[in-house]
Amino acid sequence: MLSVSDLHLSFGGIKALQGVNFEAKEGEITGVIGPNGAGKTSLFNAISGFYAPDKGTVTFDGDDITGISPDKRASLGMARTFQNIALFRGMTVLDNIKLGGHTRLKTGLFSAFKYFGSARAEELELRRDIEERVIDFLEIDHIRKYPITMLSYGLQKRVELARALAMRPRVLLLDEPVAGMNREETADMARFILDVQEQFGTTILLVEHDMHMVMDICSHIVVLNFGQQIASGTPAEVSQNPAVIEAYLGAAA
Repeated sequence: MLSVSDLHLSFGGIKALQGVNFEAKEGEITGVIGPNGAGKTSLFNAISGFYAPDKGTVTFDGDDITGISPDKRASLGMARTFQNIALFRGMTVLDNIKLGGHTRLKTGLFSAFKYFGSARAEELELRRDIEERVIDFLEIDHIRKYPITMLSYGLQKRVELARALAMRPRVLLLDEPVAGMNREETADMARFILDVQEQFGTTILLVEHDMHMVMDICSHIVVLNFGQQIASGTPAEVSQNPAVIEAYLGAAA
């Protein structure tokens, strides 16, 4: 569903990515791990179109999407969350989630401006879909009318996931979905991610520092260190890889 081939990215003299290669198989959860500064978020930004790579290709369902804009990638079925929460703080939970679904609306500018006919019907259908398929699924019906500023950090992360799911993504990029969460919130988020994969068949690529969660829910793991890919394989293979152990723990003197 998603593949990265020989991806290079630099900022001046800093090489953020150097020849990264991997595939995220359809309907599976693929994890990207590595120490701080390894290039994980830079990789996500290159995949989602925020950064233009110096070299290499990003392929989505067999099509080269390296040169297209983030909004075009979203319309193809690619959604993402962010390491730092990127919600609209002056809006309610429901309004934030509805924004994700607007990539699927087909109403023209004139009818949308006047808000009649097909525009109104589409908006109502979008709201019903979000209420039935997303809000109930993520168990956030009780906060749907709350402003974002009233929510805990963990609930804000869940709302950001809901906004991404409102896009009906074929590929979902999750950038540190449980960062800063306590144990109970982490367990809930891991359960929701597994449910998204199992119930919707979504291909998921996630960056995460919580190794217990990554090892539990991912079928394949890619390891980066200083922008280079040092390992790739199943959780069991990666956890026993000497290069991975050295990158995380340091080599013995």
